[in-house]
Amino acid sequence: MEQEKISLRRLPVLYREHRQAVLFLASQAVTLFGSSLVQYAMMWYVARITDSGRMLALFTICGFLPQVLVSLFAGVWADRYDRRKLIIAADGGIAISTLILCIMMLLGYEGMGPIFVISAVRSFGSGIQSPAVSAMIPQLVEEKHLMRVNSVNGAIQSLVMLVSPIAGAGLLALGSMPVVLMVDVVTAAIGVSVLFHLHIAPHERAGQNLETHPLEDLKEGVRYAWNSLFIRRMTGYYIASSILIVPAAMFNVLFVTRVYGESYLYLALNEAVFFVGSIVGGVVLAAWGGFKNRLHTLALGCAVFGFATLLMGLVPPFWVYLVVMVAAGLTMPAFQTPVMVLMQEKVEGGMLGRVFSLMQIVSTLVMMAATGATGIISDAIPLEWIMLASGGLLILLGGAFIVNRPFMKDGLPKIS
Repeated sequence: MEQEKISLRRLPVLYREHRQAVLFLASQAVTLFGSSLVQYAMMWYVARITDSGRMLALFTICGFLPQVLVSLFAGVWADRYDRRKLIIAADGGIAISTLILCIMMLLGYEGMGPIFVISAVRSFGSGIQSPAVSAMIPQLVEEKHLMRVNSVNGAIQSLVMLVSPIAGAGLLALGSMPVVLMVDVVTAAIGVSVLFHLHIAPHERAGQNLETHPLEDLKEGVRYAWNSLFIRRMTGYYIASSILIVPAAMFNVLFVTRVYGESYLYLALNEAVFFVGSIVGGVVLAAWGGFKNRLHTLALGCAVFGFATLLMGLVPPFWVYLVVMVAAGLTMPAFQTPVMVLMQEKVEGGMLGRVFSLMQIVSTLVMMAATGATGIISDAIPLEWIMLASGGLLILLGGAFIVNRPFMKDGLPKIS
């Protein structure tokens, strides 16, 4: 499959050819910025007001558990109904709930209860929105452009995750919590208005077989995923890699404080360089397009991230550690984008929502379990040892992709 070259002269043409996709991704970037900014602000607000680890843990649970639970049916809905309307409903619901919390705070209510409830509602909406967004991208672009579009989307998300906490902190310092909440309401309104004006035809299965119970659709999706050798293999590798990246991806803050000291400057640099690496990695992958075989790209990302994790475990000087974190960030798009593209290419259009929903559930539960286990283990043995072990296993996992030749054949796109 030939990769289309991107040049400045081609940008206006590319925009016209993919206008729907550009506007769709822009709308999602705007709403993601508002949601991420508010989520950080709410977390900091709870931590500052309560000074309680239990309250912060409860807030975290409210922010994740509803998303996992609703994901059981979110994929079914994404395959049953018009995905554009589903995204609009989820975005609108999140904005309305945030507006209610804003009004309550303006009226002087300072209890934590509404914050937890609204956090749960927002999580519920995100759980509905996520599989619908992932399943909708193949409706907007040709298959040969999926790698680049998903890479650009990943770079945009990394940029948003880099900017949103900075913007949230600035707004909290200059204004108040209600002001921050209104940012989310405004960004949601912008995103929804863009989607309203996009004329995207519903997918083929939308509105069909509505007489069947959603549980039957869910069972059908589970059977489809289980009966697909490719999906089972892909999910297995995805679970293994999700577990092994946890020490470097989730515990790098603890690693910095334990090894290099409790400096806010060090912590800020640690977060910044990783997201900068992710942004650059997304742009590079979008321009390059990756290897023709998607699994070659995934194997390379897995091995390089493993090597970076291994170097962290060797406890280099801090400036070297920052370079390693940039390299780790660079590889993150190679971890995520090929998996997304392969699913979009290989899975039937009418099953995409359910498959993405199941993968979201599995990845979230695995990451939560792996994070908890790593946290317990890291209090018993040095975190450096854990980094060395996980890094070595990631390199082996990357090699396992290459030697598994039957699986590697599934990495080729349908269009050649």
